[in-house]
Amino acid sequence: MRERPILFNGAMVRAILSGAKTQTRRAVKGVALDWLGKAQFTPEYVASPGNDLCPFGQPGDRLWVRESFTDLRGTGIEHRPNIDGPIQRYAYSADTLPGSPGDYARKDYGIKWRPSIHMPREACRLVLEITNVRVERLHDISEADALAEGIDREAMNGYARTGMHRSAGFAFRDLWTSTGGGWVSNPWVWVIEFNKINEVSNG
Repeated sequence: MRERPILFNGAMVRAILSGAKTQTRRAVKGVALDWLGKAQFTPEYVASPGNDLCPFGQPGDRLWVRESFTDLRGTGIEHRPNIDGPIQRYAYSADTLPGSPGDYARKDYGIKWRPSIHMPREACRLVLEITNVRVERLHDISEADALAEGIDREAMNGYARTGMHRSAGFAFRDLWTSTGGGWVSNPWVWVIEFNKINEVSNG
């Protein structure tokens, strides 16, 4: 069993925490893309565990989530969320929505969020276990899989109230492009399915 880091934005972290997100799609690059293109190997062959081409791992491997965070040590606001629990030494922007009391407190203390790419392993609170890996074209996503990507169901419901239908797949397109991904080119993507492991204490 191997463990690797993976980045998620705040909305996707909240979706993982709520259990709404159990899949993620990432663009295929490098050797795997060459195999799909120049060599014309099948997606099933490229995704085969024996080839070990997926940079995120294989079923049974784990991913530790990097998210935007801040180190509370030395700030004077370390605290125990539960009276019998450990001291909370890190805070996460996914838990502190803009304009919330926690956000105002953070600003009052001059605390800034650090980018997810800089999160050390010890600050991680979420670990995912990979259950399945496959390769497919981005546009091949099903409605069920689009929902498993953790799309905003409230936004979909709000759109429906206008009298117009908005599919989960359409909402996923917005999610994909919001992270800088290209949609029109219909790229090959790794489809990584996972289970959330119990949250990790970083006290």
